[in-house]
Amino acid sequence: MDVTAGTLLDGRLRYAQPRTGFRSGIEPVLLAAFVPARPGEHVLEAGSGAGAALLCLAARVPRLSGTGLERDPALAALAAGNAAANGFDGLRFLAGDILAADAAGPFDHCCANPPYHPAGGTASPLAAREGAKRAGAGRLGAWTGALARRLRPGGSLSLIATAGGVPEILAAMAAGGIGGAVLLPLWPMAERAAKLVLLRGRKGGRGPFQLLPGLTLHHPDGAFTAAAEDVLRRGMPL
Repeated sequence: MDVTAGTLLDGRLRYAQPRTGFRSGIEPVLLAAFVPARPGEHVLEAGSGAGAALLCLAARVPRLSGTGLERDPALAALAAGNAAANGFDGLRFLAGDILAADAAGPFDHCCANPPYHPAGGTASPLAAREGAKRAGAGRLGAWTGALARRLRPGGSLSLIATAGGVPEILAAMAAGGIGGAVLLPLWPMAERAAKLVLLRGRKGGRGPFQLLPGLTLHHPDGAFTAAAEDVLRRGMPL
């Protein structure tokens, strides 16, 4: 695999990823900031790619145990190399599909940046990117249900997805016993509609649905807001 060497969290983490195909954006960093993990807990990430989300989470949470499940064996191996390069011996990455594999559990937290682009859009010419991003009918719900089954009682489930995927995810959360859902909109700029959102719930949670204030990512000139930089550069939690 041809890779590029880069960094995450303003240079705090070394991060190699494929030169072509699926490359990480800001989504896994935002997802990591939303997972309410505490020191010593065990997190499962589905579709972990080159490991960006678990790397960022391990940088914030001491003594974290993390399992990344990635269906591309080459990407899983690359993620394992990234964990080793940053000294995170509590992270492991396995080749497998969340809809088929039986990852050990239960886990304290589960998370994913699932395939969420709707079917029928313009396909990417790169097969790896297309497979990582395109959601077929019912796929968001299937991922949500598969993660819910691997949670311990009281454990959290966190997802990043498009605003259009919210109804399917909330329905799957309810079916999987995930309650107390909260939604955090990600505003691209002030007074712009949120295309992406963060969703979280608890196994057995009973609280009412909450709409959180949200995060504005960019100023009109395209620069990140101070609140976004706190997350993307300094690794602060949401």
